[in-house]
Amino acid sequence: QVQLVESGGGLVQPGGSLRLSCAASGSIFSYDVMGWYRQAPGKQRELVAAIISGSANYADSLKGRFTISRDNAKNTVYLEMNSLKPEDTAVYYCYVRLLRFNSDYWGQGTQVTVSS
Repeated sequence: QVQLVESGGGLVQPGGSLRLSCAASGSIFSYDVMGWYRQAPGKQRELVAAIISGSANYADSLKGRFTISRDNAKNTVYLEMNSLKPEDTAVYYCYVRLLRFNSDYWGQGTQVTVSS
């Protein structure tokens, strides 16, 4: 079993920055996927970014503003968000996919609100 604990969400003004963290318990290897999704009110959950074996992928619309990173020794994934816009307002969910079991785990979500 994997448990994920997210932190770092909050209220930020447009143009500001936030850093989300997600600490995972359990046996996670560098080749397992760690990443972030988000869900805005009335919208479907969408992929923000994912990282596997040091290789990162981003939603096209977020490239250049968001950066995902990972500390394998701490089983922690980070999401650095810059130049935030009101449309980035959403609940951000951390997730892990254990490839050897083909199983997904989700965090409880952390609210990010971009507003003046």
